[in-house]
Amino acid sequence: MDARSGSPRRLHAAAALLGLSVLADSALEHWRGSFENPGMVTPLLSSLMTIVVGARGAAGRAGAEQGRARSGVYASAVAAGAAGTGFHAYNVLRRPGGLSWMNLFYAAPLGAPAALSLSGLFGLAAQRLGRQAGTRTRPKLLRLPAGRALAALTSLGIAGTVAEAGLLHFRGAFQNPFMWLPVTVPPLASLAMARAATAPRRRHYRLARALLNVTAVLGIAGVGFHAYGVSRQMGGWRNARQNLLSGPPLPAPPAFAALALAGRAALSLLEARQ
Repeated sequence: MDARSGSPRRLHAAAALLGLSVLADSALEHWRGSFENPGMVTPLLSSLMTIVVGARGAAGRAGAEQGRARSGVYASAVAAGAAGTGFHAYNVLRRPGGLSWMNLFYAAPLGAPAALSLSGLFGLAAQRLGRQAGTRTRPKLLRLPAGRALAALTSLGIAGTVAEAGLLHFRGAFQNPFMWLPVTVPPLASLAMARAATAPRRRHYRLARALLNVTAVLGIAGVGFHAYGVSRQMGGWRNARQNLLSGPPLPAPPAFAALALAGRAALSLLEARQ
């Protein structure tokens, strides 16, 4: 699978996986909020559509006649995520104490809606690269070489996910030593991708790829650790209806795997001098 044909499919897959993480996470969190605001249904619908079109794109079922509809779905995900970030920021600021640690810990998570926007951006990038795959022109995104633009976007995405994980693990007082892993290895992957975006050198790609692989493993293993955390709540899995809401979020860790997949697509383009 060459970079020009393989990278769009990897990006579609990353968009679908990130959309799946958002769907499950927002479903749990908004269920806990009793869907008090009708707009709380929006991220569920948007992420579900992103999963569908992303999975089809990753499977190679991305005909040109469906391109406009797919781009519309991805663009709506970007918009829904941006609007959700605004609503979550308002939720934090309107509480007594405003922007405080307590509100950042227990109010609407600021980083969650941004993941939906990121999913849409990866999908739009996949669409753009797919249209350019059959041409001789050098693939570009936002007037930048596609590999460098994607490396920068991946770096920012990993950094934001690390910040959210660090906030929640700080709330949990890092009581399990493994809770340090998401705030130590992924930041190195973020720095490696930033390096690839600003000063691409082939000798750095191997390290970046290794760090992305470890980040992906952490994203998968994190589900197991969070499942163990749920089991340690009072009643364990027998009281799943409550403990899934009060325990560590199961859908959050796969976001690291999705971002690592997008990072691999960026490195493939960089190695192909795209």
